[in-house]
Amino acid sequence: MSHTSPLEHRVLHAVRTMGYAATARVAARTHAPVDLVAEQLLDAEAHGWVTLTSFAGDAGWSLTESGKAHGELLLAAELDATGARAAVEAAHREFLRHNDPVAAACTAWQLADLGVGERTPSVAATTTALQAPAAALAGIERRLTAHLARFSGYHERFTSALQRARAQPAWITATDRDSCHRVWFELHEDLIATLGLSR
Repeated sequence: MSHTSPLEHRVLHAVRTMGYAATARVAARTHAPVDLVAEQLLDAEAHGWVTLTSFAGDAGWSLTESGKAHGELLLAAELDATGARAAVEAAHREFLRHNDPVAAACTAWQLADLGVGERTPSVAATTTALQAPAAALAGIERRLTAHLARFSGYHERFTSALQRARAQPAWITATDRDSCHRVWFELHEDLIATLGLSR
C-alpha cells in the first residue's frame, strides 16, 4: 500500500523541490488547505527550516540549509520505514536515462531564446524530443507511487506542459509556470533529495 507522508513533511519537501514558492503554491502542490499549510510554514520558520522573502510585492518561501538537512533526515527515515529505497533507486536510474535528452532539448531552446544558440530549434523538433521522456515518466511515476504517494502528479504535469507547448512554446522552459523543464527539474530534485544525493 502506498505511504502518505505527514503534511509537515510534504510542506517542507514541496519548498525544497520548488526552490521558492508562495504559500498558495505550496498548498496546491501538497493538496492541502492553504490555512493548514500556512501554519506548517510558520512552524517551520520558527524552527529555522524555511525563510520568507519579499521583493517588489512578491513573497515566497525557500529552504534554509538547516531545513535541507532536516528534510533529508525525514526522507531517509521514510525510505527505511516504508522499504521503498530499492524502488526509488531503480526509478532514479531510469530517470537518468532520459535526463540528458530532456536537458539537451531544454538547453537548446533556452539558448535560442537568448539568441546565443548555434541554430534555432523548431517547436516540433523540441516537443518531439520530449515525447519519449514523457512516456517513460508514466512508468517511473507508477513505480514510485506504489510506495510513496507524494510522487504523484509529475507525469500529468509534464504531459500537460508538453501539449500546451505545441501552441505556446513558453511551456517548454518558462519559469513562471509548470513548464516541461520546471516539472522535470523538480522531479530530479525530488529524487536526489529522497536518496540524499547531489546533482
